[in-house]
Amino acid sequence: MSRAKRPQGRAADLNATVFAGSRRAALKSRRRVWKMATLAAAFSLFALYLAWLEANDEAAPHHTDESPLGQAVAQASGRASGAAGPGPDLVRRGEYLTRAGNCIACHTSDKRRPFAGGRAIGTPFGTIYTPNITPDPDTGIGRWTDGDFARAMHEGIGKEGERLYPAFPYASYTKVTDQDVRAIRAYLNTVVPVRYTPPSNSLGFPFNQRWLMVFWNLFNFDEGRFVPDPKQSAQWNRGAYLVEGLAHCGECHTPRNLTQGLKTTERFSGAIQAGWHAYNITPHKTSGIGGWSDQELVGYLATGVAPGRANAAGPMAEVVEDSTQYLSGEDLRSVATYLRSLKPVDRGETRSRGEWGSPASDALALRGTKIEGVNGAQLFLANCASCHQWTGEGVGASAPGAYPPLMHNSVAGASDANNLTMVILHGVRRTTQDVDVLMPAFDRELTDPQIAAVANYVTTRFGNPQSTVDAEQVGRLRATAQ
Repeated sequence: MSRAKRPQGRAADLNATVFAGSRRAALKSRRRVWKMATLAAAFSLFALYLAWLEANDEAAPHHTDESPLGQAVAQASGRASGAAGPGPDLVRRGEYLTRAGNCIACHTSDKRRPFAGGRAIGTPFGTIYTPNITPDPDTGIGRWTDGDFARAMHEGIGKEGERLYPAFPYASYTKVTDQDVRAIRAYLNTVVPVRYTPPSNSLGFPFNQRWLMVFWNLFNFDEGRFVPDPKQSAQWNRGAYLVEGLAHCGECHTPRNLTQGLKTTERFSGAIQAGWHAYNITPHKTSGIGGWSDQELVGYLATGVAPGRANAAGPMAEVVEDSTQYLSGEDLRSVATYLRSLKPVDRGETRSRGEWGSPASDALALRGTKIEGVNGAQLFLANCASCHQWTGEGVGASAPGAYPPLMHNSVAGASDANNLTMVILHGVRRTTQDVDVLMPAFDRELTDPQIAAVANYVTTRFGNPQSTVDAEQVGRLRATAQ
């Protein structure tokens, strides 16, 4: 009996095992189905949420708050005089605000066609070309309504509903009041229409998918107009409006995070833009501008020069030339007041950029000396001393057209040699109402090792001796698109 029952018991055990295995497999299958269903439901809910946001953004009423160019490119007097068009006061205000926002800098690749776009803006994800914002109906914004223009400025959304890339600083422009946006639009309607289609953006997948900007905005963009702080003065509030909004200073002077949004914890503490160092403009005594007087700050923004401190070059020279030199003294003082109130950010410098250096006497030591190889002192004497003197003391003292001294100069005293190298490579061009400043470029005259030698000589003799550059770094800076 027992022998006859054992096979049946084994079969029963086997059947039970198979049943249990099948049950476990079925449970796993059902769990996978539930997981997939839950994931699909979550994605659907998120998509519905985004659609709801889009619908409500479009349906919601917009706020109605308030906040070169030049006569050669404007037709304000002719168009503004029409009964149906904007008044001349609005157009003049728009021209001033357009200068404050420095719109011409990014939207002009050829000075013969201002605001027609086409300027290449390099990003870690590829190259973006700025659009034509002249009133041409086919290639510009001539068919845009005022609402289309306001939505682009405030929300980063184009006429056809396309997401704009944050190379257009809508994350800052969102703070600009509706009245000021209307004034800017009124002015742009008066500039000469230019029929020109800029090149297409050169962005690889997936960065060429504009809809992905929805996710960028979730982490880096807060839509909304500037709200004055009642606890602060009118001057402080005006400065905050300009610095944080219309003038978008943080877009260059704030480091970027992994997604290329601004690092809010390091606001205005300095960043690298197209090879140039946009310096720390917080009121830290050594790392920033804490040692500058209000007069020096205002003078620098108005002329590009703060004697014994800095001389604007590169992108900052362009900002002075196209924008800040035209701002009123009241607005410049407001900017200075607001910058003073920022949280100081320490970047570890032991001395401020303008405190380094003393006159050199190397010319005497080089007399009769046989020079072999690449010698920074010899190259300096041959290429730089005619303007800056062999002592490095410059010519013309603090006169508007002076050749600046190299000691007590922020470019030579910086903690890196980026800007000094870029100045040697590309020179300086800065035109203000007082003077035309020109330093020749040496990118075609000197090799990478020679430029490195000159830069290292200048930082060692007149600036921060810890700031050095090698030929390889010069080569990378030379190759950086401007």
